[in-house]
Amino acid sequence: MKQLEFTQSSLPEDIALKIASSLEVNDLCALGSCSRYWSELCGSDCIWESLTRQRWPFLDTVLDPTFKGWRGFYIEQHNEMVGRAATVVKFVKECSLSGSLEVGVHLKAIEALGSMQLGFQDVQMLLFKPKHNVLLNLVGLHYCINCLNVPAGCIVKALQSCKISDSQVCVKWWKLGRWFHGFRMRDESHSRCVSLADLAMAKEEEVLRVLHRGAIHEVLRVQISTPGFTSTPWFTQGTERLC
Repeated sequence: MKQLEFTQSSLPEDIALKIASSLEVNDLCALGSCSRYWSELCGSDCIWESLTRQRWPFLDTVLDPTFKGWRGFYIEQHNEMVGRAATVVKFVKECSLSGSLEVGVHLKAIEALGSMQLGFQDVQMLLFKPKHNVLLNLVGLHYCINCLNVPAGCIVKALQSCKISDSQVCVKWWKLGRWFHGFRMRDESHSRCVSLADLAMAKEEEVLRVLHRGAIHEVLRVQISTPGFTSTPWFTQGTERLC
């Protein structure tokens, strides 16, 4: 152990710091558990300040007298974001017990994420999980596109990294029937099954427009589900509220 400590501490500090600074949080923590030398170096304020500002670039970090270092601040902020995201996760799960989600609920969830100021890395860590229902993945994806304005390439890379890029959602919407020679035609229904990656790359612009606008004007209802779900008649639509 003493020989190992000597070997690691003999590494030039600037090189060791550069190595540690290039790591993701999980890998940085794992490296810090290797020895006392790496533990002290991986806990450096300069590393954790950089990680904090990368993850939450718009966060107003007002440091008070009780500030105990950037690592502690990062952990505290992370735990707060986990709690915030859990509220949205619970809301979406409760509203999609039947296997589908109304667009009003979908948009309320996205609005809630915006008010909670979740960043792109928060979405990757907390909403792009393969264990989550694809409807939750879609909420995170739509939030990244419309609220965070994340470039499509970055979103696709994140989806691939989380192994959910090929996951599919089915979006169905009902439109008011058009008038023809004084008579109103039957209401129209449209349906698309698309992958999250295709949505991120805007390959289905009509679906994105429908999701963004929701049930307004000529669109009577928009329902989001997993492929194979049997929809209910549009007139059974209810209203949901995010507590």
